[in-house]
Amino acid sequence: MDFTLEATRAEIAALTADVLARDPEHAWQALAKAGLLALALPEELGGDGLGPAEVAVVLTEAGRAGAQVPALAALALGVLPLNRMGSPEQRARWLPEIASGEVVVTAAPHEPSRPFAAEPSTEAVAVDGGWALTGTKTLVPSLAQARCVLVPATLPWGPGVFLVDPRAEGAEVHGTSLRLSGVRVGEADLLRDGSLADLRRFALAGAVALGDGAVAGALALTTAHVRQREQFGRPLATFQAVAQQIADVYIASRTLHLAALSAVWRLDEGLDADEDLAIAAYWLAEEAPKALAVCHHLHGGLGVDITYPLHRHYGLVKELAALTGGASERLDRLGDLVEA
Repeated sequence: MDFTLEATRAEIAALTADVLARDPEHAWQALAKAGLLALALPEELGGDGLGPAEVAVVLTEAGRAGAQVPALAALALGVLPLNRMGSPEQRARWLPEIASGEVVVTAAPHEPSRPFAAEPSTEAVAVDGGWALTGTKTLVPSLAQARCVLVPATLPWGPGVFLVDPRAEGAEVHGTSLRLSGVRVGEADLLRDGSLADLRRFALAGAVALGDGAVAGALALTTAHVRQREQFGRPLATFQAVAQQIADVYIASRTLHLAALSAVWRLDEGLDADEDLAIAAYWLAEEAPKALAVCHHLHGGLGVDITYPLHRHYGLVKELAALTGGASERLDRLGDLVEA
């Protein structure tokens, strides 16, 4: 399907949900075939020329379905920053392959105990017309699947972002951690535009959009379960304590949705989105895991059954909370913005 600027986000959401429900075993390739991975690509590269708001719609629906796809990495940490920060050659090299579903590109904004480090401890040392990178990155989404990683590093004149092959000599992948020991990259691998702040904004926007969907999906599963499950001859939903807990989850879900919507809209419009992103990311890190714990509780033993989808939503929310840096980190960053 070809999207234009006139296409509504509701149409994109409906198509994404339909694709994920129709072919869950091959969801990533199905999304690619439907053109949903190419929304933010420029038209000259076969895309639709849309922006973060439309990408966020796809991420939200992926979270709602609990889909096990590398959407956060490829879209929020790959397509969006590459489109903003990459050279024409870098965009032409990577964006079409991401959109085809053949390649995953991700980013590594975190270092040990230093989420979204403004001055990375990873160093770039000039050698033979290129650079040698040394340092450790943590919590890299979809690292095992990635063909390329956007790696922030400190150059002699300040921070920069390099395109790094995680399989290159001197690179070691351990779970979601990437260790670099003198990994060689060329001048052509250095992103020319943008900043680490741009990478952080895209990462947080993607995380809150995906988390918005994950919490909403868990809420839908739970409300359906308590309507159908009976105890003492009555549906669980008719018990006051259950209704109160569902109400708490609903409030958490709607608040996260509104915060995410506001943050992504401001980012898409080119407005200052930092405060809105900070609020949404804090709510995701602080309240979303609690909401998922309530959903698990209301499901009883069914909630931990791996043949039932709730565990995927729970795991996703926990990963996203960690990706934001955690609730305390997000509250500190929000406080910094308020003080400023």
